[in-house]
Amino acid sequence: MNKVTLLSTAATALLFGACSNNSQFDGYTKADNGLHYKFFNHDEDGATVQEGDGITIRYTINKESNDSVIFNSQNNSADGSGNVKFAMTKSTFQGSFEDGMMMMAKGDSAAFIISADSFFLKTQRYNELLPGFKPGDYLKGVFKMVDIIPAKEIEENRKQQMAEQEAMMKELEAKEKPALEKYLADNKITVKPTASGLYYVETKKGSGASPKETDIVKVHYTGKLLDGKVFDSSVERGEPIEFPLNGVIRGWTEGLQLMKKGGKAKLIIPSELAYGAQGAGQDIQPYAPLMFEVELIDVKTAQ
Repeated sequence: MNKVTLLSTAATALLFGACSNNSQFDGYTKADNGLHYKFFNHDEDGATVQEGDGITIRYTINKESNDSVIFNSQNNSADGSGNVKFAMTKSTFQGSFEDGMMMMAKGDSAAFIISADSFFLKTQRYNELLPGFKPGDYLKGVFKMVDIIPAKEIEENRKQQMAEQEAMMKELEAKEKPALEKYLADNKITVKPTASGLYYVETKKGSGASPKETDIVKVHYTGKLLDGKVFDSSVERGEPIEFPLNGVIRGWTEGLQLMKKGGKAKLIIPSELAYGAQGAGQDIQPYAPLMFEVELIDVKTAQ
């Protein structure tokens, strides 16, 4: 079982190698890299943070001279817990907070005092010190190391997730053609696809010239998945949309050029002409074929 102890300054100096006790800050030890540190508790047997590890940490960073709070993890945590997760990066300067955190094991808590100049200008990459700071001032950071995930474990998890995602993508890709064929058969659609694979079903003839790819069109539409679920509809919103025809998915650009003003059509679009392997939003999965009911209201030449 790991041994958690409260360490004196002298014991901490023994643990972390070449250090001196000439810190000007009471209760702190000064390391050779210039970091002033004080541990409140430390797991002597625990593995310390290494570059590339994923860590979960809580912290406050204050101006050392008056303890005014400059940064607080409570304000940066997504869930309000104060726990912040990030990958441990290389130290931004000698005696940095990163150097201090890489002395810590899971469950440790410690305070570090560092150069404010170096933190703001090197770690934070500010162009100047914050108001209220002058060259030579110090920052004090108090850290609690909540969790450590070794870099090797992170990489293994990443590879596993990529493999699972790749398998899922292959499964979705394999399902597209059978799903499209079933939809065509169930809905008795017998038109032949265009050379690109688009199925164009005219439901109302229009008149006049067809739009060109560079024209601006005004349309009403309803977009559905093959199972009938509506994912978008200008009809439901009660307002048609207007857009340049060359600024939309390829199935629309091709399909609307087959229509005439006032006409209506169904566009059955394979994923290759829609959102492909990326999908779109929450409803449109990768490799999802789509069906659009479209009414071409107006056509204008782009200026």
